Amino acid sequence: MKIIKENTLYQLTFLGSLFPINCYLVEEIDGLTLIDAAIPSSAKGILEAAEKIGKPIIRILLTHAHDDHVGAVDAIKNVLPNVPVFISKREARLMGGDRSLDPDEPNMPIVGGVPKKLKTRADVLLKDGDMIESLRAIEIPGHTPGSMAYLDTRNNFIIVGDAMQTRGGIAVAGVIKITFPFPAMATWNKEGAIDSVRKLLEYKPALLAAGHGKMIKQPEEAMKRAILEAQQKLK
Repeated sequence: MKIIKENTLYQLTFLGSLFPINCYLVEEIDGLTLIDAAIPSSAKGILEAAEKIGKPIIRILLTHAHDDHVGAVDAIKNVLPNVPVFISKREARLMGGDRSLDPDEPNMPIVGGVPKKLKTRADVLLKDGDMIESLRAIEIPGHTPGSMAYLDTRNNFIIVGDAMQTRGGIAVAGVIKITFPFPAMATWNKEGAIDSVRKLLEYKPALLAAGHGKMIKQPEEAMKRAILEAQQKLK
């Protein structure tokens, strides 16, 4: 595990040389918010990172329900049973293995690894604009129907899950990067993914933190280029 700190944000990276998977700890006055939970074997590292920081994990926020973002949730809940889990209302279905679509959603199959044995269910269902301490929840459908980003309103850092990747080059979900194609292969709605990154740009983020790859400071121009690339590939 590798840890990189930027202000109030800690990026925890697992399997860095092969298949880098990130989750994040956000430091609040009352403790730490864990955003995503990587893979099952990551639980020990996540708990040790919190111990090194010297604050308890007091809530778990999920960007979406793919296996490499919820993997360690059960193990962490076994150690910290009273820590609440937050996910978008739409994504809660996927968390339970339900790949069905709503009537008003694009008729495209939901792809990617969806948990089959996850016992944990969300305690709090989020909607666009909800505040969780310093974090604003932002609905960003595309990679999955209920994907959500979290904006730290203190510094405009934004944690986007797989709405974008930076491993292999910055890209909107659905755009294949040859050296790391996996987020694209697990994307549900490419057009929706582009719209969601446009939405994220409106917040003028000071730092972009994705599920796979390094954090990017002052990412607006890079995000604009990624949107343009995604639009061209969609034609």
